[in-house]
Amino acid sequence: MNIECDARKYSELASAIKQKFQDTYVDDDGRITGDTQTGYALAIVFDLLNPKQLESAANHLVSNLRDRNWRPSTGFIGTKPLMLALAKIGRNDIAYRVLHNDSFPSWNFSIKNGATTIWERWDGWTPEKGYFDPNMNSFNHYAFGAIYQWMVENIGGIRPLKPGYREYEIAPDPGDLQWASVSYDSPSGKIRSEWSIKDSVMSLNISVPPNTVAYLQLPKGTYNPVLVDPDNTVKSISFSTRKGKLSALLKSGSYRINVSCILDSRPVVMPVKPRESCNQPV
Repeated sequence: MNIECDARKYSELASAIKQKFQDTYVDDDGRITGDTQTGYALAIVFDLLNPKQLESAANHLVSNLRDRNWRPSTGFIGTKPLMLALAKIGRNDIAYRVLHNDSFPSWNFSIKNGATTIWERWDGWTPEKGYFDPNMNSFNHYAFGAIYQWMVENIGGIRPLKPGYREYEIAPDPGDLQWASVSYDSPSGKIRSEWSIKDSVMSLNISVPPNTVAYLQLPKGTYNPVLVDPDNTVKSISFSTRKGKLSALLKSGSYRINVSCILDSRPVVMPVKPRESCNQPV
């Protein structure tokens, strides 16, 4: 087996597929055939668009969500990439609006109506129709639970940099939340990212399993002196500025970090180009 030849072969195949997708399904203005949230999300997450098309497709996706009052219109295939696509285009502000929405269809609609597990269908139960057909209406189903990947990677900020989470970053994006506790059971042990914000102080509790390395990136903002581990149970760590964010390398261990900060405000959701019609069904 020649790994280099295989790599070249499949790289060329991927490029050909990408070009064919663009030629067949993407209009000059970046609108993807079907004009659906799922279509845009899949194309964005799987890197099927060139830079110009990506910018336009991102705008169409945001516009679609706005027209639906920040509610998903995705099913099994599109729900997971929807939130990941919003993160990828730098619009976690909109992802948080979708997450917090409690009107139908949404995660919080289910919770507001008694859900303690993830439903198979957005309309598993509605006030107007009651329960959906029991032949296809599980109330403990995975698909829409895929939102947890977005939660881990963005609220907790835990994203792999190497296979098996040997190296990963912890870069939480608080959005409009005041606190969060997120963990992931990696092959080397539990990675934990807990944080809270109170009185302009961000407090973090972080666990880095043995034989792994974490790259901590604090949210963009203005920071005053950093206090690492008030009880001195671990060695101090050094911070530096990287891509406008305060960053530090964390080796195996547990860390308690307090920072006095003023976080940058979330980007404004508008402007978004208006769509030609808002009458598409949810």
